[in-house]
Amino acid sequence: QVQLVESGGGLVQAGGSLRLSCAASGRTFTSGYAMGWFRQAPGKEREFVAAISWSGVNTNYESSVKGRFTISRVNAKNTVYLQMNSLKPEDTAVYYCAADRNYGVVAVAGTAYDYWGQGTQVTVSS
Repeated sequence: QVQLVESGGGLVQAGGSLRLSCAASGRTFTSGYAMGWFRQAPGKEREFVAAISWSGVNTNYESSVKGRFTISRVNAKNTVYLQMNSLKPEDTAVYYCAADRNYGVVAVAGTAYDYWGQGTQVTVSS
């Protein structure tokens, strides 16, 4: 099995920053999985946020977070991060990390991902 556990969510004021972490266990990183972050706000569908290839060379961002969020990973720690700066109230959502066995791809479709974490709540106050 592959397990993903998100942490680092919380309440932050608009303009502030949070750093989310996703710790992987099992064979996620040793098997060369790409990783993605998704989010789901109340009343909305799950949406793509960012993704990173296994090597970390390739990244992809949803347009509304590009320039504000940075995805990174440290494979030796089996961990992927999402640094979120200049947070806005519309960023409020449950954030999920996901693993894609296609290590060279930074997919935007949730259906491309094979494993999902349980999510961490991010709330941005105005």
